[in-house]
Formats: sequence, C-alpha cells, structure tokens
Amino acid sequence: MSRSLTLTLALGAALAAAAAAVPATAAPPDSLTLGMVLEPPNLDPTTGAAAAVDEIVYANVFEGLTRIAEDGSVVPGLAASWDVAQDGKQYDFHLRTGVKFQDGADFDASDVVFTLDRARAPDSTNAQKALFEGIDTVEAVSPDLVRVVLKAPDGAFPWKMAWGDAVIVDPASAKDLATKPVGTGPFALGEWKQGDHVTLKAFDGYWGEKPALKSATFRFISDPSAAFAALMAGDVDAFPNYPAPETLPQLQADPRFKVVVGTTEGETILAMNNANPPLDNIKVREAIAHAINRQEIIDGAMFGQGTPIGSHFAPHNPDYVDLTAQSAYDPEKSKTLLAEAGSPELKLRLALPPPPYARRGGEIIAAQLKAVGITTEVTNMEWAQWLETVFKGGDFDLTVISHTEPMDIDIYARPDYYFHYAKPAFVELMDQLKGAIDPAQRSALLKQAQQMLADDYVNAFLFQLAKTSVADARLEGLWQNAPNQSNDLTKVHWKM
Repeated sequence: MSRSLTLTLALGAALAAAAAAVPATAAPPDSLTLGMVLEPPNLDPTTGAAAAVDEIVYANVFEGLTRIAEDGSVVPGLAASWDVAQDGKQYDFHLRTGVKFQDGADFDASDVVFTLDRARAPDSTNAQKALFEGIDTVEAVSPDLVRVVLKAPDGAFPWKMAWGDAVIVDPASAKDLATKPVGTGPFALGEWKQGDHVTLKAFDGYWGEKPALKSATFRFISDPSAAFAALMAGDVDAFPNYPAPETLPQLQADPRFKVVVGTTEGETILAMNNANPPLDNIKVREAIAHAINRQEIIDGAMFGQGTPIGSHFAPHNPDYVDLTAQSAYDPEKSKTLLAEAGSPELKLRLALPPPPYARRGGEIIAAQLKAVGITTEVTNMEWAQWLETVFKGGDFDLTVISHTEPMDIDIYARPDYYFHYAKPAFVELMDQLKGAIDPAQRSALLKQAQQMLADDYVNAFLFQLAKTSVADARLEGLWQNAPNQSNDLTKVHWKM
C-alpha cells in the first residue's frame, strides 16, 4: 500500500470519527439573556404602574382575556372568542378550557370574575383602575363563559382587557403576586435576584403552543456605557430598548449584531403639575412649551432617535394630528408670556427619573428654560422614589417621563392623575369617546381631544420614543415595534 493511500485512509478515518462525535446539526441554544434599563419595583402588573413590570411578565407569565399582537391589534387570549350584544353593553367571553395556572390551579370563569371585581373594587390599587370603571356586573355563566355587562356601550372594551393591568389572576395567589407572580402564561418565575436579574423558566403545563426558549433572564443595566460593554462582551444577547444610541453606528457596522429601529406608544413629555401655582396659569405653561427646542433634545439626548409631537398621541396612529407648530420653539414669545403672567423670573423643581431620555433630556431642558428666565432645581430620583413622590404623591413642578401605555389619552380626564388637569370639557369628550362605536365618530373625538390638550398647554409635549433594539444577529422573534410595554418571548428563537 502506498504511503499516500495510507495517509488518505487515515485522514478519512479521522474525519469519520470527528463527524460521529459532533451532531450533524448542532442544536440551537434554548436560553436567552435580555438587557433592561430599569428594574421593576414588583412583578404584579395588576398593582404596579412601572412599565418595567409588563416588560418582563406580560404575555410571558400573565395573560388576559385578550392580548395585544405585534401589529397593535387585539387578538384572543384566555378568551378564545367573544360576542357583543346589539346594544354594545354586554360582552360574552368564551374561555379556553384545560388552562392551568403555573402553581397547578385550574383556570375558569370564577377567576375572571375575581380579577375584574378586584380591579374595580373601592380599595383597588390597580394603577389603571379607570379601565374597569365602565363595568356594571361580571357573571360566571358557566365554567367557560363569562358575561360582562357595562354601564354604557364601549367599543374599546376588548382592547381595555388586553392591558397588563387586566391580566387574569388566581384568588389563592393574588396576595403574593408582587414577589411570587403566578399566571397562565408560557413562562413561570424562576428567580428574582433584586438589583441584578429576573429569570423565567418555561412552564411545562402551558395550554398553548410551547415556546422555543427554556429560560430567559432579564438583566438590569441602567448605565448606557455598561449596556454597550455587556453587548460587546456577549453578557447579554439583546437589548430590546437600547439605552446608548450614541453607539449605534458602531453596532450597525458589527456583523455580530442587528440593529432595528421601530415605533413605540411612548409619548415623552415635560409634565407639569397643573394644580401648582404658577403652573395653574396657562400663560406660564405656554411659555414653558415655547421655551423647548424639541429637535435639540432629540439630537442631544437621543442622538436623533425620536419623532417630535405636539400633543399626547402617537404619530403612527391614523387619527394623529400634527400640532407641533402650535408650541414651536420661540424663546422670545416665552419671555413675553412670562412677563404677561407676572412671572418673569421663576424657580421650579424638575424631578428626573433614571431613564437616559429623562436624565439627558432633563439637562438640556433645564438649560433651555434658564435661557428664558426659569431656573430649575433638578433632582435625580430612583424609579421607586419617582413613582412614590411624583406619580402617586403629585409632589413636583416639572418632570420628564415617557408614557408607554397604548392609547392612553384618557388619563387627562382623571382628576387624581399626577399632572392634575381633568378639565370638565375634556372629561366630557372622553365620556363621549367611551360610548362611541362608529369609527368615524371615534376618530373625530380623538382629534378634538388632541387639539384641546395642545390649546391648554397641559404639558410640554416633546417626542415619541423610538424603539431601538440591538440583538445578536442570530436571534429571531423579538418585536420590531412596541404597541405595548412587553417583551413577548413566545416566538423568540435562535436561528443557527
């Protein structure tokens, strides 16, 4: 046998042995690590107001009667279908059968009755209690049929039931949801190491299509530089809401990553406490609005990522009205209005929560206000402190925040809401909207509402937050757009 043939046979044997040792197709990973800017104060979406709660648990741990799909439409959830009475006041929800909670408890109509009655009770701590105010009665007609009777017709009721605040919970576990969330979703809580991460584990007893992932870890990384470093080191696989837009060009040029820019429901505003003098004077509020250079904030704080807005409404919505010109940057007009209001020199408190858009944007806003004679006392707050002091306590003058809840213009009708507007004419508009079934009528009312908020300069409307995500190039299934606050993992998988 020649030496060359011997070498050929030996090489062939070695290759065959190597092939036998390695599977023909390597199995894709079944775990994922996501980066998040903010840690939620708790994990109960039925009591927590923080968007970070839904970012972890919505559609993953908890489910509602309905749910929001990636395109923003309302689709079946725990209710496979529903019927609406001709008068628009009665909804019959046909529930899925064979559904279990992650602790093994059976799901049925009694859980829906408990959840909705709990959310609308006088002592309810639900952050969106207004979603349930239109309910008159809730009845379990049978184990798989729930009848909800409303006080007045409401064409948006299925959409309201798709909010994270309306997810269905079990009476036995409801009191512990803040730290031990139990829902009917495809993932259950694995571990919450406060200050570091939350890990979810696939729920084997899930009623629907099983997710490809066996586990998912949400790591809390608030510092933009640390977020970039974590991606580059491979410590996180994706950042669905990436906090360091200044590094996007570098990431876009790196074949290991894909950068996707989509839309959100996040109206970013300079919120004003309309009940506090001198902010109860419309001329002062208008002066503040005209002192703001939106594009400077978008460029300086968001590195160009963001769409200017002039009212509390998302530009991608078909009923959007562009009202930015009404509060255009005009510092001389600001000075004139402040003089007319008898407040040429003001000192106001500016509370800033942790997100980079707030901290970076707040610095720019403070400088813009100073240029027209308004001095700001800036306080950087942690998230829990902001929720308690500003959102719940209303103890503030100005704050920068992004409202990421979908179609939430009705918050301006709530008298106890933190910017304290609730003008009777606006409340009446929202009452009309609740009862409107005709799409054309609803569109007209939404446009009137946007105009009224702009006319009253309730807040200084800044920009619509972009959804800028960065992920491993092999990762599939993360949403491009954010029609709600969730990071839905049900279709996420690795493409190897």
